[in-house]
Amino acid sequence: MTPKLLSLVADRFKALSDPVRLQILNALRSGEKSVTELINATGCAQANVSKHLQLLHSLGFVARQKEGLYVYYRLNGRETFQLCDIMCGRIEKELKTRQELFG
Repeated sequence: MTPKLLSLVADRFKALSDPVRLQILNALRSGEKSVTELINATGCAQANVSKHLQLLHSLGFVARQKEGLYVYYRLNGRETFQLCDIMCGRIEKELKTRQELFG
């Protein structure tokens, strides 16, 4: 991989390293949501949610559609959850190993 490509990949992983952004993506897992619905789902302030949505949109994780006064967001593919499922499986495996070691 070229340095430029590695930088682009790193940018995506950095975006996924924030718990609020993961909460937003998880909330969108069940379908399209308005900003207000995402505020309610995360418990974060509107400005904070909007900032995270802007980044997720700029990196291609979410798509948006404006309808009147409202903006709706949806996942721009489900591949992100494949990564999350792999990591969750890895964490479960590590926990199980630690439990076996420390009884």
